[in-house]
Amino acid sequence: MAAKRDYYEVLGVGRDASAEDIKRAYRKKAMELHPDRNKAPDAEAKFKEAAEAFDVLKDPDKKARYDRFGHQGLHSGGYSEPNFQDINLEDIFSRFSDIFGGGMGGGQTRGRGGRRQAGVPGEDMKVTLSLTLEEIATGVEKKLKVKKQSVCGTCSGTGAATPNDFMTCGTCNGSGEVRQVARTMFGQFVNVQPCPTCQGEGRTIKSKCKSCSGEGRVKGEETLKVRIPSGVSNGNYLTLRGQGNAGIRGGEAGDLIVIIQEQEHEQFERRENDIYYELMIGVPDAILGTEVDVPTLKGTAKVRIEPGTQPGKLLRMREKGIKGLNSNQIGDQYVQVNVYIPDVVSAAEKDVLEKWRHSAHFDPAGPKEKGFFDKVKDIFS
Repeated sequence: MAAKRDYYEVLGVGRDASAEDIKRAYRKKAMELHPDRNKAPDAEAKFKEAAEAFDVLKDPDKKARYDRFGHQGLHSGGYSEPNFQDINLEDIFSRFSDIFGGGMGGGQTRGRGGRRQAGVPGEDMKVTLSLTLEEIATGVEKKLKVKKQSVCGTCSGTGAATPNDFMTCGTCNGSGEVRQVARTMFGQFVNVQPCPTCQGEGRTIKSKCKSCSGEGRVKGEETLKVRIPSGVSNGNYLTLRGQGNAGIRGGEAGDLIVIIQEQEHEQFERRENDIYYELMIGVPDAILGTEVDVPTLKGTAKVRIEPGTQPGKLLRMREKGIKGLNSNQIGDQYVQVNVYIPDVVSAAEKDVLEKWRHSAHFDPAGPKEKGFFDKVKDIFS
């Protein structure tokens, strides 16, 4: 038996998804995979897999056990992991009737006069947004140009040439659904499905809109503003609800998933909310000390190099790093001091260095303290 997939992956949501996000994701997934709409060989199996995932994640107790222990956590403590592959579709629709609007497979809400609202949900979209470390440090508002399917301006998304170019569906007589009655030894079962002719709308188009060929949407480009909070990391994403592709003939629009891509910085290395910078100084500055300007994410700042600073020493600049995600805490900037050793020197410089070579202060072992007999000798000399 194949291992079960992660329930969050099945529904396409993150582990921090809210109850409403989970419900919405399952409803959308169920609409896409409904065997009456999706004729792929594995559509029914995936439809049941999504129902099983939702059954666990919608229950706070089951969700908590699953978050902590995974699938194994649903086999203990009085719980038993569901197996929806052995459940018929009618039972699934009955169990989640609130998700499907009371109909066993329609999934659409009622419009005026009892007619089911038209439309097929639009597809989600993904875009990558590249950010500099400076933008990530404080947060930024960006404009995104997105090419997507937009609501047709000619027909306002209806797909019809004129507002009156509709007629009642002859298959369902305007109800938007068809019923099939099955009689078994256990009783009578009624299976309610969206009408295959009108896709649950209850009406069909007599004359299609020429701009969109009856689809209710056209290809276009839209500029969106998105606010990126501080502290995001490479691979983080934001979901803009309803900003994906428009639905077909008035269907619910999909979402736009904005994936963050962090640009590599020329000077800084990021470690969580702290940043690191390598500073190169000369030998005299390391010995005598100095004050230098170093770059930060907000310009430059002065750093004091103390006399006798050793190569590799880390200097801390408080709150010069990145403001944390959903936090008021700001990281630090660390300056690693490196000492530059020239590989070419002049003759005059060599003379100076030769004098240094024999100085006790430049001996790695340090100046040697005189012994007792040396001190006595000094007294009588």
